[in-house]
Amino acid sequence: MSQNQDHEQDAGATSHVMIDWSSDRVSLGRHFLRDMEGLWSGALRLAAVVESSLHGAIHALIDGRPDLAAEVERSERTVDSWEVEIERDCLKILTLHQPAASDLRRVAAILRINGDLERTSDMARNIARRVRKLATDPAAFPLPRQMEALALRALQQLHDSLDALVQGDAARAREVIKADREIDRQYRLVLQELKGCIRSDPDRINTWLRLINTARNLERVADHATHITEAVVYLKEGEIIRHHAAEPRPERG
Repeated sequence: MSQNQDHEQDAGATSHVMIDWSSDRVSLGRHFLRDMEGLWSGALRLAAVVESSLHGAIHALIDGRPDLAAEVERSERTVDSWEVEIERDCLKILTLHQPAASDLRRVAAILRINGDLERTSDMARNIARRVRKLATDPAAFPLPRQMEALALRALQQLHDSLDALVQGDAARAREVIKADREIDRQYRLVLQELKGCIRSDPDRINTWLRLINTARNLERVADHATHITEAVVYLKEGEIIRHHAAEPRPERG
């Protein structure tokens, strides 16, 4: 088939090639369809890897396992290169296909989610590093009670946000966004508890400061999970809700 014939076939294909994006049906050229499917598949695979890394980091923290933390740190380079590849794929689609309307929203949403996944991976790595340093103080484990609760809530928040993404469920995404306030409250309780530890046991200040830094990273994981769900709402409803709130967010300690 000649190049001109190939182009003619592509043009004709736009009238009947369809893709199902969680019940949104959009007519697409076959190359656009292929590229979009590859982009979506890559983003979901990255999401699974990042969730696995965070799971490893948090359980290394809760169980006091520097060996598990080391495994999380080794996975960081893979995530970084994958994030760059997905960004390049987004830019390729924008340049070659110039999508409009809902298709453009899909690319924009994936581009943003990609960045939040990479930063979540950074948080997992930071937590893993703190675990290895905390291991020098055998008394650092088990964790303070509020700290363990915050860690598990942050992990659940990411899991729920990725479920909303996979299912294309804007209603569930909004529930995840609401839950972020409870995590902020839990974070403040952790800071209060750790500041009390500094006052009562100042000789172990390095341990307390490392736990404070870890708590900050956990709270930021929850923030990135919220950003992902905001992108899901944008993807499904076309509404930017990033700065919408019924009341001001409480100040962080």
